[in-house]
Amino acid sequence: MEKNKKHKAGFVNIVGNPNVGKSTLMNQLVGERISIATFKAQTTRHRIMGIVNTDDMQIVFSDTPGVLKPNYKLQESMLAFSESALRDADVLLYVTDVVEMPEKNMDFLEKVQKMEIPVILLINKIDSLTPSPSPKGEGSSQLMLASIVEKWHTLLPNAEILPISAKNKFGTDLLLKRIQELLPESPAYFDKEQLTDKPARFFVSEIIREKILLYYDKEIPYSVEVVVEQFKEDDAKIHINAVIYVERESQKGIIIGHQGVAIKKVSTEARKALEKFFDKHIYLEVFVKVDKDWRSSKRELDNFGYNPE
Repeated sequence: MEKNKKHKAGFVNIVGNPNVGKSTLMNQLVGERISIATFKAQTTRHRIMGIVNTDDMQIVFSDTPGVLKPNYKLQESMLAFSESALRDADVLLYVTDVVEMPEKNMDFLEKVQKMEIPVILLINKIDSLTPSPSPKGEGSSQLMLASIVEKWHTLLPNAEILPISAKNKFGTDLLLKRIQELLPESPAYFDKEQLTDKPARFFVSEIIREKILLYYDKEIPYSVEVVVEQFKEDDAKIHINAVIYVERESQKGIIIGHQGVAIKKVSTEARKALEKFFDKHIYLEVFVKVDKDWRSSKRELDNFGYNPE
């Protein structure tokens, strides 16, 4: 770093409703696959940090669960993670998309309206506003976006509004530049070699849970928690034992599948993803256990790390 150049650092927290692309955006900004990003809502359950470092700057991004009205204690914890992101941000990224109604979850939005820090409203998935081949169709696409921007400007008049496509990296470079401008002068909060605040075991459980989200239907993925009971690493390989917890015996049977076919598929796909993530050979053993009604048990949620404090 140049001798007279100031160092900037700060916390940039990403919030918004479920399934608007927060995790995809986080992964694009950080440049690593930190957060699960699937097509299913309520994918992120924790607050996950991803850290971007340069010689004169450190940006600590924070992905949060989608804001929702909680129906059980797990969702209460998820909402608490999202609300905690409003308290310690230097810059807030509020993510929406081109189909979401601006008035959704007004209770949370009202808290954002009162914030005195810089707020950047990101209208994601603008690539889905596909114009027709005719000039008239293209104009209507632009008018649709202008209408969306105007509605959000009415709700968040102090926010900067930026249309983006996180999936296609459209607007993300401009967003990163604006974040750099808004960051306060500060020394780094974390070691410059650090990529995230989460341990390796956390990403093992997230990758296994992602495969469950992808391969099982209906309520099953949302009734699942993954715990890594053993993580032994040497220079060449990592040996992992993981337990998939479900709430019902019937769910255990579905996870395992006929003659173990389903769990074998999940384990194989998880192992491939883990080998790519860690760049090592992975030996993965997965077990399935029943922990009745764990999503509604404060004790179990604390054990699984869902205490936002």
